[in-house]
Amino acid sequence: MKEDASLFAAIDLGSNAFRMMIGQSLRHSRGFVIQEVKTLREPVRLAEGFDGGALDEMALDRGWQALARFGKKLRGFEAGRVRAVATSAVREADNAPLFLASAERHLGFPIDVISGHEEARLVYAGVAHAIPCAEDMRLVVDIGGGSTELILGQGTRPLLTESIAVGSGTLGARYFSGGELSAAALLEAERVAILQFEKVARRYRAQGWQQTIGSSGTARMLAKVLKANRLNDDGQGGITYGGLLRLSLRLLEVKNVRQLKLAGLQPHRHGILPGGLAVMLAAFKVFGIARMMPSEPGLRLGVLHGLMSRH
Repeated sequence: MKEDASLFAAIDLGSNAFRMMIGQSLRHSRGFVIQEVKTLREPVRLAEGFDGGALDEMALDRGWQALARFGKKLRGFEAGRVRAVATSAVREADNAPLFLASAERHLGFPIDVISGHEEARLVYAGVAHAIPCAEDMRLVVDIGGGSTELILGQGTRPLLTESIAVGSGTLGARYFSGGELSAAALLEAERVAILQFEKVARRYRAQGWQQTIGSSGTARMLAKVLKANRLNDDGQGGITYGGLLRLSLRLLEVKNVRQLKLAGLQPHRHGILPGGLAVMLAAFKVFGIARMMPSEPGLRLGVLHGLMSRH
């Protein structure tokens, strides 16, 4: 990409995929708005590469190759206009220092390994920028590959943030290895996620909220599949509990996720669907969610928002 002094870049080293969003700020009556210029996605699948607490050689190599491609697009960018953040897979890997040393060299910029609470704060900043609303209390659910961030906030202020150690990739690897599907596996994955959510749910329910937003690729994928296959109760958009149950039944009609024939489901999403569905079902049950609306990518927008605010 040609160097442009008005551009900023956010890189998200997620457990399922590495993504880069390049954007610019446009003046607006409420300050500035972020205009997306280019988005790149690399299906690195770090969460699949956990081997006894460390990332295996294939996962390391997939990550380095992806960052080298991102690095080529970032030539000419000033350091203060780029921020790369790594989330749960790198946070938890025993060999994270080995990965990061080479990763930063390939990317050409430093990489921040952020805590779950920092990730949640950035997710909320991105959602608040994309969907401005001063009054309503909002529950934001961000289901990643290795963790799920839960944020309760009002306006631009996050009030409660939690990072729960369940994600679409980790549950997928544990219960749906090779894409195999069964009712017992789906129920067990959902049960494990419910137990994790229950540890924090009381504080959230005590506050209450008016709006529920799903800010991850998992939420956007589920909303797209539910709408394309008319699985929601009322045929409307977003995600409903009835829609998730109907989708579960569609999954259990086949033995392997690769045999699924669902409108709106891209092939690269097959691997994260069962685990993501189990986590979403658990969230709906534990938090009593009626409908969730998907949003723009929270984390990358939040990182861009931070970079632009400093300028």
